[in-house]
Amino acid sequence: MEKSKKAFASKLLKVKAIKLQPQDPFTWASGWKSPFYCDNRKTLSFPDLRSYVKLELVHAVQEFFPEAEAVAGVATGAIAQGALVADELNLPFAYVRSKPKDHGLENLIEGELRPGSKVVVVEDLISTGGSSLKAVEAIRRHGCEVVGMVASYTYGFPVAEQAFEEAGVKLVTLTDYEHVVAEALETGYIAESDVALLGEWRKDPANWNK
Repeated sequence: MEKSKKAFASKLLKVKAIKLQPQDPFTWASGWKSPFYCDNRKTLSFPDLRSYVKLELVHAVQEFFPEAEAVAGVATGAIAQGALVADELNLPFAYVRSKPKDHGLENLIEGELRPGSKVVVVEDLISTGGSSLKAVEAIRRHGCEVVGMVASYTYGFPVAEQAFEEAGVKLVTLTDYEHVVAEALETGYIAESDVALLGEWRKDPANWNK
């Protein structure tokens, strides 16, 4: 899987789905300053890459969660990818909102998940893990068993790894921080001097650059 993680990291960098700007950091929705930004939704605009991501996620489900009876995507970033995976596996699909709809049926889960069914969750990226695990909680409250989660990318923050462990959720990702940084360095996208800076950010992203 190491080889495929390196290959996917390269593909994300090529379409600029991942941007590294150590000297000109981004501001995340959380308010964190970050030299690193990942937008996996960009892969949907490239048919060959979209198909590659779909099939890699499908292979991950087949290898690690073959017992899955349904697929749930996390809104909004993983709705499209989740639907593509469910279609390829010929499984039911639903998606989980970040909060209930404020009108109509006020659904939190859109679509139909049969209570008691084994569900694999599809996510686009993992940062702190908070929104991803809220989706897991919603599915469990619905009476389903979450067998695990597959995602395109993870920053690998310790806070996320701890949260997934405490929630009892196995996470499998197509690539990660280490492979992206290594590939970016190898291709000259970032300089050797940037690697230490990125490492400092990753240790304590909430307080970096304050």
